Amino acid sequence: MRYFRMPIEVESPEEYGYANIRYNLSESSIRDQSLLDLDLSIPNLTLLYGEHRGSRRLRELIVADHAQLNAGDVLITGGAATALFIISTSLLGTSDHLVVVRPNYATNLETPRAIGCSMSFIDLEFEEDFRLDFEKLAAAITPQTRIVSVTCPHNPSGVMFTADELRHLVALTEAKGCYLLVDETYRDLSYEGPLPLAASLGRHVISVSSLSKAYGIPGIRIGWLITSDPKLQETFLAAKEQISICGSVIDEWIAEQVLARRASILNPTLVEMRQHRQLVGDWIEQEPLLECARPQGGVVCFPHMRADPPGGTTAFYRRLLDTHGTYVGPGHWFEMSDSFFRLGYGWPTRAELEAGLAAISRALRG
Repeated sequence: MRYFRMPIEVESPEEYGYANIRYNLSESSIRDQSLLDLDLSIPNLTLLYGEHRGSRRLRELIVADHAQLNAGDVLITGGAATALFIISTSLLGTSDHLVVVRPNYATNLETPRAIGCSMSFIDLEFEEDFRLDFEKLAAAITPQTRIVSVTCPHNPSGVMFTADELRHLVALTEAKGCYLLVDETYRDLSYEGPLPLAASLGRHVISVSSLSKAYGIPGIRIGWLITSDPKLQETFLAAKEQISICGSVIDEWIAEQVLARRASILNPTLVEMRQHRQLVGDWIEQEPLLECARPQGGVVCFPHMRADPPGGTTAFYRRLLDTHGTYVGPGHWFEMSDSFFRLGYGWPTRAELEAGLAAISRALRG
């Protein structure tokens, strides 16, 4: 495998330097939480090798509301990125084929490229509100297709499948004899209620998620993958053991405490994020230079410039940051035109979000 750094990571705010950004609207999560925010004090844990699959209690908490699944269907990983890496390297080789919906989180594209498998893209169109064309998807699947890869809620648009669409996708991939990978990182931030956990709908379905986005704790590096196929789960465990053996007992303890209080943490977060989403929606309606599909989940949306700003998009992003101190995620992070940008409305405070939106409007005008 050959690795190349992804633009979304090279240009990430943590790499650029948080001190260099006044209004950070590039983040894809809620505000970063501290141990004090979460009212946690780490006890005197024994720093041993943990269970290779991840702590049983943590795995039980992840599937607690899903009677079709149990702790044995869950593998704890170092963030969702490691889960995606494990899945791709376990299931794809140079003679295999992947169908991936795009735009997409960069890891879902770059790891298969590093493997060297063949790939077909189903490009979501802004004019169709980033809805998936199931006929195009079905036509792209070949006898060599091993995985169909989607995200829901979608990153970067925030658009979601309906429950019927998700079940149709599960049935389609089952009939075609391939795995369905659903990156569900934003599932707990679905504004009209979450869809069924995808892995609960079929043995060929693999769900991936983490605590990074909805809970604001990317620093503990806790993610997971879920599959009810025991043979596949054993393969993924073997991959994890060769990568890291096990996870951090400190990280897993923190994750247990957070998920044990899931509702009390998520409910106020959802209230606040609905307010932020409404603020962004109102701004879009009053901003004639932009158009945007309404996000249904997550904390990001993907506005589109109706026309080139003065000096072009490169000049726009430069003055947005240099003059107005505001950072967003340009379209090339997602292999899209830079006339699109990902706007993260979950990380900034309300005041920062309002100031950042006003800065975008000013930068669009030169």
